[in-house]
Amino acid sequence: MASNPARRALLLDAAIECLGRSGARALTYRGVDDQAGLPRGTASNYFATRADLAVEAAGRVFERLTPDPVRLERIAAEHSGADAVEEYAAYVVERLLAEPACALALIELRLEAARDPAVAGVVGPFLRAGLASDQAFHRTQGLPGGDVIVVLEHQALLGLVLDALTVPLAPEQDPIRAARILARHLLGTGMTAQATSDAPRAN
Repeated sequence: MASNPARRALLLDAAIECLGRSGARALTYRGVDDQAGLPRGTASNYFATRADLAVEAAGRVFERLTPDPVRLERIAAEHSGADAVEEYAAYVVERLLAEPACALALIELRLEAARDPAVAGVVGPFLRAGLASDQAFHRTQGLPGGDVIVVLEHQALLGLVLDALTVPLAPEQDPIRAARILARHLLGTGMTAQATSDAPRAN
């Protein structure tokens, strides 16, 4: 397999764009080559199978969504307990909405994993490793709720992002504020759900 790191990253970014724009059916060698503006056959030199391309695209999604350590340090310094969980949840949604192609690509990869055992076999463990890392961070920071809260946050926040990026049930809702309310309710310290429409939608 070819090993030019810059070209590999270019191909993976192209794969993310293909997934985010047109879904899993667009994740083909030809589609990725065309999106990257590279000669046909380039992607197949870097990824032995479509499943390899899918799992490396998933890795690239998480690389692009890596939180800013300075922002994390600021949250930890300024917030604790339920307040900190709320801030982290809001920051997750903020990052996903700032990278819509990545968010949609992640959703598409999960849908493709449901259809293709080869993709599920590599994407599933990768996603669970990310969950385990977040749970470890939650414990290290001494945040309330335990591992189960982190699982529920992953599930609920992805649903919130899916709603925001597709056909919102409440178009006037600010999804970042909704993430804050959700985190509070998961911890049993919920603000009244005064609806999330009482603040303008974030741009």
